[in-house]
Amino acid sequence: MDLQLLAALVLGIATIVVIVLWTRLDAFVALLVAALVTGFVAGSPATDTLNSITAGFGSTMGSIGIVIGLGVAVGKILEVSGAADALARAFVRALGAGREPWAMAGTGAMVSIPVFCDSGYVIMNPLARSIARRKRAGYVTLALALGCGMTLTHHLVPPTPGPLGVAGILGADLGGLVLAGLVFTVLLLPIVVLYARWIGPQLESQLLPPVRESVYGRAGVASGPPSSAVGLRERDTAADTDGAGTGDDVVIDDPAAALGTPPPGASPHRVSAGVASLPLVVPLLLIVANTVTTAVDRNRQGVLTGDEGYEPSRLAEVLAFVGSPVVALLIGVLLAVYVLLPRWTTRSQVGGWLSEAASSAGLILLITGAGGALGQVLRDSGVGEELAEAIASASLPGVLVPFLVATLVRIAQGSGTVAMITAASVSAPLVPSLGLAPLAAALACCAGSMVFSYFNDSYFWVVTRFTGLDGVAAIRGWSGITTAVWLGSLPLVLVAGAVL
Repeated sequence: MDLQLLAALVLGIATIVVIVLWTRLDAFVALLVAALVTGFVAGSPATDTLNSITAGFGSTMGSIGIVIGLGVAVGKILEVSGAADALARAFVRALGAGREPWAMAGTGAMVSIPVFCDSGYVIMNPLARSIARRKRAGYVTLALALGCGMTLTHHLVPPTPGPLGVAGILGADLGGLVLAGLVFTVLLLPIVVLYARWIGPQLESQLLPPVRESVYGRAGVASGPPSSAVGLRERDTAADTDGAGTGDDVVIDDPAAALGTPPPGASPHRVSAGVASLPLVVPLLLIVANTVTTAVDRNRQGVLTGDEGYEPSRLAEVLAFVGSPVVALLIGVLLAVYVLLPRWTTRSQVGGWLSEAASSAGLILLITGAGGALGQVLRDSGVGEELAEAIASASLPGVLVPFLVATLVRIAQGSGTVAMITAASVSAPLVPSLGLAPLAAALACCAGSMVFSYFNDSYFWVVTRFTGLDGVAAIRGWSGITTAVWLGSLPLVLVAGAVL
């Protein structure tokens, strides 16, 4: 392997670690500096490195920036209207105490099959916050379980783009990959929940103060652990109306406090769980409908990937528009404002809440974009391609070749989709000589790409910033849980290589 490119990777990562952990600068600056260092050490011309940074930042913002902005707007309205609290009550009542992490992981896995995990996480995170607020603890556990549940199906189950492309490149049966990916997901979900339950309580005290305040209220910031916040909160005196134990045990914020006092003669504002779910469910259903209709349409025409030869039907065109994440979440914002809020809410109040949401999303957007910029520099510099070729030339058990190629490319440049597509492209000529079934090779590519999500992965920044983890806590929480499911997938990949 080219030692210069290896040095570029190592020094780029080291730059991020040093700046984030030992200086006064934040992750946004660290990522940009690391991108410059990586490009310089790799020998890329300065102008090419700058072009890669701007291209990577722009493409990342183009794909997820609007989605994050709209998602936090929906979350803010869910919070101030009391809708999030209503959903949390219904969720706890339906599941019973102690099963919330399983529900979050399972829900995340289902949502992320048709929906990009970035978008799905932004949409579903308010529910995790509401349940934690109701329980007065456990937000990190719930947030990590939700995020990693989404990671599983995003990497393993078509019709997400990565697995779909892998199936096309390797000639694997698409239906077989769907079924095998679902089996992998079910078997790996316990690892997600167990790791989240183990690490979550250890990281709860390290939540960033703004996130702690958003989840638990000001007392959670002032007094440390959320359980100390009883004095500044209202008690839910209802006798176990939500199924979460006796009413005296649950301490919550007044969900309607932000709405102000109703005008004379107006009824107190209440939101049912069914109505509260509309801004979340409707966008998800639109995105799902778009994905399913497009997949069926492509399968009917025999064009699984690419646009050449594909002529979308009229229905597919309509759903491609309303089911795009941007339009679907815009509809979610409209539903949140006009369905969840009472009629006596003023325009200035709504504008203020949306401004607060935009303000909270600002740093998340910058950091996510900078992560995309670093990933683009790593791709353009050739680090990922060099690693792939090096591992493919080593003497390894057949099924481990695509698995490790995907692993190293993921570490090198951050994108799981790029990692699995690269691994499939490198492995495709080797599959016959390795004695591998195309389905086993496809599973190896997809599973290997889940490893160690960290600074150069845009989803790392989405999850850790919304969860409120930074520095070492972010690595222990999110990088750790993604590595745990990667390790858990290794024996499954070996079994698949032996029996398929």
